[in-house]
Amino acid sequence: MKFRAHDTFYVRKGWINKGMKNVANDPEVFVSKVVKPTDKLGIGSNMVKALRYWLQVFGLTEEPNFGKRLQSFTSFGTQVYENDRYIEELGTLELLQYKIANAEDQATSWYVFFNEFNLSEFTKDDLVRTLDNYVGMKGEDAPAKRSLEDDFNCIINTYLPRYKRGQKVDPENNIDSPFGELGLIDIVDKTKKVYKKATPSVYAFHPWVILAILMDKANDNEEISLNELLNSPGNIGKVFNLDSVTMLEILHNVEKTGNIKIVRTAGLDVIRIINSYTFDQCVEKYYEEIQN
Repeated sequence: MKFRAHDTFYVRKGWINKGMKNVANDPEVFVSKVVKPTDKLGIGSNMVKALRYWLQVFGLTEEPNFGKRLQSFTSFGTQVYENDRYIEELGTLELLQYKIANAEDQATSWYVFFNEFNLSEFTKDDLVRTLDNYVGMKGEDAPAKRSLEDDFNCIINTYLPRYKRGQKVDPENNIDSPFGELGLIDIVDKTKKVYKKATPSVYAFHPWVILAILMDKANDNEEISLNELLNSPGNIGKVFNLDSVTMLEILHNVEKTGNIKIVRTAGLDVIRIINSYTFDQCVEKYYEEIQN
């Protein structure tokens, strides 16, 4: 389990591009003794640590557990860098969201928030208490309360744009996170700081993005129950705060690709996989379609 590895710095607009570009140019960028990482990246030392963490937790880069800690792109990271290095496509953000919502070991608070935390409206205390209980159930030592509170604040800053929090927004300042575009968190009461999980629009999802997740989670099964898609940790329902109606509409759009079939007869409520792909193949198809 890992908490507060971001050092309180959420992902800003332009950060992912900055990180990928520098990794592509120099795999030693985060550990170089020739050129200081702070000078190379143009950000402070704590931000450098945070950026290094974010690239890995989003599944874009990886580094060895021993020896020289060089950064290298994952196959997914290579596809993002080659097709959407400025992170301009909503589908790219959704794929990154899928990665972090499944990163139980590296981004435990994110995993718990999207998969185990079932309150639709919540405060900081609600999530901190849930995180503390989750750690206890796993038999781990409880992290400092401050670390859990910092994770809560980072989640809110990641998904809730500043204008919704009543903060002044300077269009020339890129301090907002691009993940606010996903529409996964909204605010109920600014004064009392009550928030809620929000469900994105059906039309926010490209079929091949959803297929990438379905295929990744299928584990070679030819059928997956709708209940599993909605409620299983790390699947589309949990990762994107979907309700059953929205999820079914999204699946109907995916069905039009001819790669799955929704079966709701003879007591079955499943999707049947017609054509099997890997996660990377689906991501490749997604970028091909949006470019065409």
